[in-house]
Amino acid sequence: MFWYDHDLSGWGWFAMSASMILFWALIITAAVLFFRAVNRPDEHTHTSAAPTPEQILGDRFARGEIDEDEYRRRLNALHAGPLTKP
Repeated sequence: MFWYDHDLSGWGWFAMSASMILFWALIITAAVLFFRAVNRPDEHTHTSAAPTPEQILGDRFARGEIDEDEYRRRLNALHAGPLTKP
């Protein structure tokens, strides 16, 4: 008796079909986002950029390869810019 008393109209079938499509689209989207998040490589695997000349000079000074006077002289030369020929 239930089947004959509560018949769905055209809009009812449309709403039911649209909601089923929306439901499966959400399930598939959630699955894709989950698998992308699980398979994402670690963010710390990238290589760092090459050290700047100031960093290299600072490292040499820290290791004791050059003294303070040479460090300051070379640092001033780096900050002075390229030499131009007269």
